[in-house]
Amino acid sequence: MSLEQNDQSARKNETSNRGKGKNPRGGSAKLRGLPRDSEEVRMSKTLSWILRHGSKSEGLFMRPDGYVRVHELLSLPKFQGVDLDRIRKIVDADSKQRYSLISQADASTQSTSEIWWIRANQGHSMKEVELELKEITSIQDIPTQTAVHGTNRKAWEIIQNEGLSKMTRNHIHLAQGVAGSGVVSGMRQSSQILIYIDVQAALDAGIQFFISDNGVILTPGNEKGILEPRFFQRMEEKTKANKKPSGARKPKPESKPAEAASDSIEGKSSTTEVE
Repeated sequence: MSLEQNDQSARKNETSNRGKGKNPRGGSAKLRGLPRDSEEVRMSKTLSWILRHGSKSEGLFMRPDGYVRVHELLSLPKFQGVDLDRIRKIVDADSKQRYSLISQADASTQSTSEIWWIRANQGHSMKEVELELKEITSIQDIPTQTAVHGTNRKAWEIIQNEGLSKMTRNHIHLAQGVAGSGVVSGMRQSSQILIYIDVQAALDAGIQFFISDNGVILTPGNEKGILEPRFFQRMEEKTKANKKPSGARKPKPESKPAEAASDSIEGKSSTTEVE
């Protein structure tokens, strides 16, 4: 979808919502995150949550490509006293390059003057967001030729049988390597289990893969939103570097649905932690 088509669709949706009195801008002034987090970390977590999951609840207009107007974002109680320069610093300082900040004219107005827009580069749960992602057609399209998902031991007990689920998000997230080894984004530092994916086998089976602007490998999985265990190349325990990698076990017939199982373990943190 072109930018012009995006803007036309967005204007229609925004006008419709205004007419119905939906989404008055405001919301709570409370920042997301933990009490021990610094103010900058809590602000970044809040920004990530709004741009990935919470724009509607905050009453913010969002274009189909995920961008919101910065001046409207800064009008929220959560960002009281925050200016554009501080937003720039958060964007520039983010080691995982989670955000894109651009200056463009607002097609919903007659003005040709440019304004600032910001979006999250991946991780959305809002189905109407359609990012312009680079499609992967071969393992050669991934710079590191590696795709790995990080999780915890408890989740692995189910994932090894059920597969990876996108849960409430639009995609399953994979990194191009292990967190801390120069990889920018796609995996939490706290991951205990590393699941390496056979991307080429999955592509050959009809599974789609994409790369986001910040280098995260994304896949919607199969028609149920699942990346099946048959595409797991190997598993490693991150904290035991000398442990011999073990392959994923075959699914058990009596296992419960992957969507529900994965969501119950990982879903609670999927929209509160910054990935």
